[in-house]
Amino acid sequence: MTASIIDKTFKSIVAASAALIMAASVAACGPSAATPSDEGSTGSDSSSSSSATARTLDEIKKSGKLKVAVFSDKAPFGYVDKDGNYAGYDVYFAERLGKDLGVDVEYTSVDAAARVDVLTSNKVDITLANFTVTDERKNVMDFSDSYATGIQSIIVPEGSDIASPDDLAGKMIGTQRGTTGYIYCSDDFGDDAVVAYDNGLTAVQALNNGQVDAVVIDNEPAKAYVESNPGLKILDTSYAEEDYAIGMAKGNTALEDAVNAALEELKADGTLQSIVDKYITAE
Repeated sequence: MTASIIDKTFKSIVAASAALIMAASVAACGPSAATPSDEGSTGSDSSSSSSATARTLDEIKKSGKLKVAVFSDKAPFGYVDKDGNYAGYDVYFAERLGKDLGVDVEYTSVDAAARVDVLTSNKVDITLANFTVTDERKNVMDFSDSYATGIQSIIVPEGSDIASPDDLAGKMIGTQRGTTGYIYCSDDFGDDAVVAYDNGLTAVQALNNGQVDAVVIDNEPAKAYVESNPGLKILDTSYAEEDYAIGMAKGNTALEDAVNAALEELKADGTLQSIVDKYITAE
């Protein structure tokens, strides 16, 4: 494994199965009627300026609402259940955070590429969407303490000569646009070696069609895609392991302190582990 890949490895995640998640949900606000207009596709995370300013903790409490960006289609982290309510690991935590702050939670659905933009344009107070801490993102926002860890996995066809991350050199790699998988692969192998797709399913379809040689994507969706696509497999060696945290506006110290205090309390009393147990079922 190259040194740059090793540098990205931090911790291992609880092994999980996304296929068992949909039965679990929490009561929450229904999906937002409008998805952010800047949720479109970009090659990587980007930020945009806005005349709006980030709301302070006092302003959030006075309004009675915490505005949170989450996924709506990525179980077990964030999805919409059969009753039309937001549910999942990140949503459960957002609800607990809102309770600690004494406010309701208002959700905005984002895709991976929009997570930075919706925050830096101050359309939401926090982004809680399977969000990985990277130096690039830290340049434009602040992060809470880590609340989970994740794995970037490599999907290849059965019989592929790719057996480790080093074997990706000289190959075409499919990724999901706006994710750390895209960022890592572009950094390690160059932009010309990476194809960014709007979603993981399209990337996997390209792999099945022979348009790319491998797909690098979060471990949870990777397992679901392999389960539903005979002939594909996940390599035993992960591409990278990374910290997940909550993104918020740069310099919003009071909000960051409140979020970290809530995280610490949830870790100390076992609630954070109970969320893992509820939404991430060990194999």
